[in-house]
Parts: sequence; C-alpha cells; structure tokens
Amino acid sequence: MIYSKMMRNLKADSIIQKYNASEIEAKWQKIWEKEKIYSPNLDTAKKPFYNLMMFPYPSAEGMHVGNMYAFTGADVYGRFQRMQGNDVFEPIGLDGFGIHSENYAIKVGKHPAEQAKISEKNFYRQLKNIGNGFDWTRTVETYKPEYYKWTQWLFIQLFKA
Repeated sequence: MIYSKMMRNLKADSIIQKYNASEIEAKWQKIWEKEKIYSPNLDTAKKPFYNLMMFPYPSAEGMHVGNMYAFTGADVYGRFQRMQGNDVFEPIGLDGFGIHSENYAIKVGKHPAEQAKISEKNFYRQLKNIGNGFDWTRTVETYKPEYYKWTQWLFIQLFKA
C-alpha cells in the first residue's frame, strides 16, 4: 500500500530516463560499423554461413512495412547463427530488374536505370536505420553493368545449350 502511494506521487520521468531511439541506435550502429561485426573475412572464416534474403525492389520512394516483415526473419536467423559461432555473411542490395521497379520509373517519368540510382540512396538510408546485420562493405545492385553482364551471359549460355 505504501509503495503504490509513493509510485502515484512520482512522475515517470523521475523513475526512468526517456529512451531516445535515434540517438542510441545511431551510437551502436557506428560501433558495429567500426568493429566490422557484420563484415566477416570470408577468406579466413572458420565457420562461414551465408544468410541471403530477397533484395528489395527500388520500386517506390522508400520501403514499406512489408519489407521489414521479410527482412526481420532473415536477420533474426542470421543473428542466431552468429550466436552459434558462425561467421555470418548477410549481403544487401537492390533488385532493380523487376516489373515493379520499371512501373515505378514510368510513373515518375524516369528511365528505370536512372530511377533505380535515385531510389538507391533512400532505400539504403532506410535499410541502415533498421539496424539489421547486413554487410555494407559488399552490396549488390542488379541494375549495374558489373552485375547484369553475368546474368546476360548465363542466359546466353542457356540459350546455346
């Protein structure tokens, strides 16, 4: 009884500090980046584990809650593998070769390749803010020639076969 009366007289601010998510998460993300905890050395990894999730389509101004739904499960699994002692490689990128990306570019009056590069900045900013364990030192963008030359080569090989 005395405890409940005392608690009613105290303000919440005097009991706990306010949690500033942006400030605290930014602090830890800088530490993670500095320590390279999400960038394993794949050449020397004793227990490499490849944790790949579907890359988002840069098909809007930014991501939506459905993206987070898909990424969270993969990230939780990657973190579990990391706790098991595995060297987890979780790449991130954007898949700009889809009908969604093309339709969005047409909607905003841009060439799909041009719009993908514009959307890339905001998508990557948002992806970094969520704090998933992505390896930001090795990104993949399917709309860049260094990537799609290989998919084109593969399709040619399949056609010839």
